[in-house]
Amino acid sequence: MSNVTINLPESVFSARRLSPEEFVRDMRLAAAIYWYQKQEISMEKAANVAGLNRRDFLAVLAREQVDVFAVDFDDLQSELNRGAHCLLSTHPH
Repeated sequence: MSNVTINLPESVFSARRLSPEEFVRDMRLAAAIYWYQKQEISMEKAANVAGLNRRDFLAVLAREQVDVFAVDFDDLQSELNRGAHCLLSTHPH
């Protein structure tokens, strides 16, 4: 994992009433939502950027009233393929 350093004035933290750690979590989530809405990254990658699993990221999207039905068909196909593979591997014929 890469580390990124951003220098921000202290007033940013007090204006948002967040500790630096909370601010970083909030910034990661905001970036993930933004990039996901613009369809620049998949839901899986957005959840990863946000530091969440997909279920929790979906819950955040619902809470923030973000449309989750912007579907990237390549992403959907890979999800379907992964699901079919899991079904076949857990239920052999």
